[in-house]
Amino acid sequence: MGLISSIFTLPIAPIRAVLWLGEVIQDQVEQQLHDPAAIRRELEEIDEAAAAGHITEDEKAAAQQAVLNRMIRPDTGAPPI
Repeated sequence: MGLISSIFTLPIAPIRAVLWLGEVIQDQVEQQLHDPAAIRRELEEIDEAAAAGHITEDEKAAAQQAVLNRMIRPDTGAPPI
C-alpha cells in the first residue's frame, strides 16, 4: 500500500516541499523578530538616528513603541486593536 500511495502523491511532492520551506522560513523570521539581541540593536539604531537628527523625537518614540510592542505582544496575524 505504501508504494501505491507514494506513486499517487508524487505529483504533489513539489507543493509539499514549498509548504515545508515556507514553514521553515516563517519560523526563522519569527525567531529573528523576537530575538532580544536584534531588538536591542534596533533600539540602538533608533537612538543613533535620533541623535544624528535623521528622525524627530515623535518618530523616535513611535519607532521605539513599535519595537517594544513586537517584543511584548507576539504577532498573531491579527491586526492590532
